[in-house]
Amino acid sequence: MPRIFGTDGVRGLANGRLTAELALDLGAAAARVLVDQGTFSGQRPLAVVGRDTRISGQFLEHAVVAGLAGAGVDVLRLRVLPTPGVAYFTDALGADVGVVISASHNAMPDNGIKFLAHGGVKLDDEVERRIEAVLDQDWSRPTGADVGRVRPYAPTVDEYAAHLVRTLDAPEERPLAGVRVVLDCAHGAASVVGPRALADAGVEVVAIGAEPDGLNINDGYGSTDLARLQRAVVDRGAHAGFALDGDADRCLAVDATGAVVDGDQLMGILALDLHERGRLVDDTLVATVMSNLGLLQAMTAAGVKVMQTAVGDRYVLEAMRSGGYNLGGEQSGHVILRDHATTGDGLLTALHVIQRMVTTGRSLRDLASVVERLPQVLVNVPDVDVARCATDETLAAAVADEQAALGETGRVLLRPSGTEPLVRVMVEAATPQTARDVAERLAGVVRAQLGPSTPSEES
Repeated sequence: MPRIFGTDGVRGLANGRLTAELALDLGAAAARVLVDQGTFSGQRPLAVVGRDTRISGQFLEHAVVAGLAGAGVDVLRLRVLPTPGVAYFTDALGADVGVVISASHNAMPDNGIKFLAHGGVKLDDEVERRIEAVLDQDWSRPTGADVGRVRPYAPTVDEYAAHLVRTLDAPEERPLAGVRVVLDCAHGAASVVGPRALADAGVEVVAIGAEPDGLNINDGYGSTDLARLQRAVVDRGAHAGFALDGDADRCLAVDATGAVVDGDQLMGILALDLHERGRLVDDTLVATVMSNLGLLQAMTAAGVKVMQTAVGDRYVLEAMRSGGYNLGGEQSGHVILRDHATTGDGLLTALHVIQRMVTTGRSLRDLASVVERLPQVLVNVPDVDVARCATDETLAAAVADEQAALGETGRVLLRPSGTEPLVRVMVEAATPQTARDVAERLAGVVRAQLGPSTPSEES
């Protein structure tokens, strides 16, 4: 059967590709794979389930819960909570399975289902394949007293907010007092717990995008659209602004002038903080190949090594776990502080960046300036034979020539898409025009060698 799981769970149009029937079957299949069916008598397995604010999350939550309970699993409903919050409770409550119903930064009509294993960690590809394999298999269902119990978990917001504040170093109450911050919650999963956690830490919070109605998630707010946050920070005289996405596992920032601070700069701020305090494991930051060369240059100058992985927070986390590293992330704002979380956590990131501002007395603009981003141009070349991207000798020679010409002042990366028949050409250089010229030349070679196309540019 075709793959159902993508790079981040099962995602698609709610009630289109992602139906209640599929959600129910996935809940039952995940229960069968992730827990030992021999525990159905006596101590039953436990699952926790949370969702974002999309209206479709209501029926999908009930379907997933029905699948889990019908497979003999007790379920605690966390209701609306960020993805990292569900991961936290999966670990804190000793659950066998965690489920997040969210399509993250996607538009409202989409939704998704993500499963977490015991300890709150994302599933690897092999486990996802096993879930897919049992979807259509007959099995012996529990009956009578062996079916699961379903109940709400009332203290979700209080406990998760308290956990976030406890990760801060300062022992006193309200350790971040004196800082005014605008928090854009994207009308998403952090609309309640986000302002609450920052306020409990002493931050003066101006919340925007915190009035979800089931239809407005990510609509003109959040990390995919920073214009409102930029205006609000300047208008309210805030020290900084932070934008979350729909499930609050990513965070981007805005300094007091309204300038954007991206994920690379946030990682740089946190890496230097941990490095200076002797807490950065092996003085190593884990980032993807898409991180700006400016981050690598800044870290090298500070004595911090950068390990680069394939694109995707799961690959960052795999490298962190295998090497024991405690900080990693992506340019998009997924930042993993592994001392405190098993996945990216936008609120955790914001709190620790604010803590760095407070302890150093420096502005976010000053802290972010350590990473001087090189101009970056990304050209997508669609409708080509991506399988030949890595083996075409003419293309390889063109890339080598362009990289040699840039030297240490730039970088070239060609990457086939994992989901579409297109090749991404990314170029960083000292000037925007140089980056654009190199990217367009290489896009032309890709077209000529791998197939006809019309490139679309993002910069």
